[in-house]
Amino acid sequence: MKKYLFILLFTFCSNNFALSQYKNSIWVFGDSSLIDFSDTSNILTGYSAINSRGSCSSICDTNGTLLFYTGYDDDVYSIGGPPFNGGEIWNNQHQTMQYGDSLVMGLWYHEVVIIPDPGNSNRFYVFCIGVTGNFGLYYSVVDITANGGLGAVIQKNIPLQSFEMSDCLTAVRHGNGRDWWIVFREYYPSTNAYTSNFYTYLITPAGIINFTLQSVGTPHRTGLTKIEFNPEGNEFITVDAEGLIELYDFDRCTGVISNPVTIELNSTAPPYPYYDGSAFSPNGQILYVSAEPFESYLFQYDLNAPNIGASKDTLWTTTFPLYTAGFLKLAPDSKIYFSCQYYNGFQFPYPYPDTVYNMYNMNLSVINSPDSLGVACDFQPFSFYLGGKRTYYGLPNNPDYEMGAWVGSPCDTLTGISNIEQGITNAEMFVFYHPGWQTAFINAQNVKGKNCLLQIFNMTGKVIFSATKSIQPPYFTMDINCEAFAKGMYVVNLKTEKETLTKNFIKY
Repeated sequence: MKKYLFILLFTFCSNNFALSQYKNSIWVFGDSSLIDFSDTSNILTGYSAINSRGSCSSICDTNGTLLFYTGYDDDVYSIGGPPFNGGEIWNNQHQTMQYGDSLVMGLWYHEVVIIPDPGNSNRFYVFCIGVTGNFGLYYSVVDITANGGLGAVIQKNIPLQSFEMSDCLTAVRHGNGRDWWIVFREYYPSTNAYTSNFYTYLITPAGIINFTLQSVGTPHRTGLTKIEFNPEGNEFITVDAEGLIELYDFDRCTGVISNPVTIELNSTAPPYPYYDGSAFSPNGQILYVSAEPFESYLFQYDLNAPNIGASKDTLWTTTFPLYTAGFLKLAPDSKIYFSCQYYNGFQFPYPYPDTVYNMYNMNLSVINSPDSLGVACDFQPFSFYLGGKRTYYGLPNNPDYEMGAWVGSPCDTLTGISNIEQGITNAEMFVFYHPGWQTAFINAQNVKGKNCLLQIFNMTGKVIFSATKSIQPPYFTMDINCEAFAKGMYVVNLKTEKETLTKNFIKY
C-alpha cells in the first residue's frame, strides 16, 4: 500500500547545496571492461576491476573523471560466498572502497543504481535491490571525501522495503533538475502472482522522502524485467522475459505513471521471446529491443507509427552463439551500444574461463545512426573492440546524470513562485480514503493563501474532479464522494496563490 507522499514542488536551495552536474562519461562493466566517452571524437578503452555478468553502475564528476563504480563481485560467486550480498564498490583507483564490500546484490542485471545526494555534492546514494534473496530495496551512502579522497561507505545496506521485486531498478531526474525519482516493480515468485505494481521514491536534499505505489498497465509475470527512460525522461519502456513490451508516460514533477501502450503481449507458451534490453534513439522516436529465445535478435520499432507493434523491423538475427543477445544502451556519443555474451553450448558463461577470448565477447555491437529507420540506422555487429577486455550481457545501469529541468513544467525551477515566503513551505496535506463510505477525506495544515483550486486526476492524467474554495488559513478541509470513481490510484492537487501540494490515494 501507499505509505507516504509529501512532495515539495518549489523548494529553497540550502546553503550547503550546489547544483553539481555529474556525468555518464565512463562505463565500467563485464570482465574488466572500461569505455571512456569523455572525448566522443576519441573514445578510449581501459581497465577496471569489475567482473560482473550484469549489474553495474558508475558515475563521473563534471569534468568526466571517474569517481567510483559498483557491481557484482565474481569472487563472491566463485568461492561460494554469501549469494545475495555479492555487491562491491570500487574507487577510481580500481580498489575496493573502504567498507565497500558485501552490498545486497545477487548476480542479476539491474540491481544497482548510483544517485548523487541532491543536498550534498560529496555524498552519493547507492540503491540496491534483492531479487532472489534479501528481498527488498536497500541503500548505502558513499562520502567521496573520506579516506583521503578515495571515498568510503559510511552507511551500508539500509533497508527501505522487504517485499519481492523484479530485476528492474532505475532512476530519472525530477522535473526541477535537482531531485531524483527511483522506480522499480513488484514481483512475487513465491506465489507466482501477476502484478502491475510500480513503486517510486523521491530523493531530495531532505533525504528519501516518499514511497508511492501505482497499479497501472498489464500485469507482468516474471522477475526479469527492464525499465528504460527516454532522453526527455517523460516516457519509459518496460520489456520482460515473457515477451511483454509496454510504453508509459511519466510525469517528472509528480512521479505519476500513466497511459500504458502495449507494444507486444505476454507470450502464452515457451519458447518465450526473452526480451533482454531496450534503448530509445536520441530523438526519442525510435525504440530498439534485443531478444534471445535461443537465437538472438535486434528489433526496431517506430514510436510515431499508428500501430507501434506492427512497425517492428528485424535488424539482425544470429543462431551462433546461442543466447548471445544482451543489453542496449544509448551512449554520450549518441550511438547505441549492444552487448553480447559468448556461450559455447556447454560451459556456463560466467565467469569466462581464462582461455575464452573471441570476437563475440571482446567487442560490442553498435547502432551508429539510431535516429534513422531500417538499414539507415547503420547497425554494425561486433564492431567496437574493448581493448582486450570482455563483455557479458550487462551494460552500466547509469541514469542520465546530465538531464536538466523539465522546461515549461510546473516544477521546472527550484524557487519558481516569487511570492512564496523565503522560497519554503511547511504545509502538509493528508488524504485518507474510507472504502466503506467511499469518501476521500482531504486535510491540509499550515496552508498559505486565501483561495485554492482542488483537482483530482486519474492515472491517465484526466481531471475527474475540480473545485475552487476559499481557505481559512492555516487549515483546509474537504470531503470528496468517490462512489463514481473506478478502483485505482488518484492524484490530488491543491493549488493556492502561494504554493502547490500533491498527494496520492487509492480507491479499493
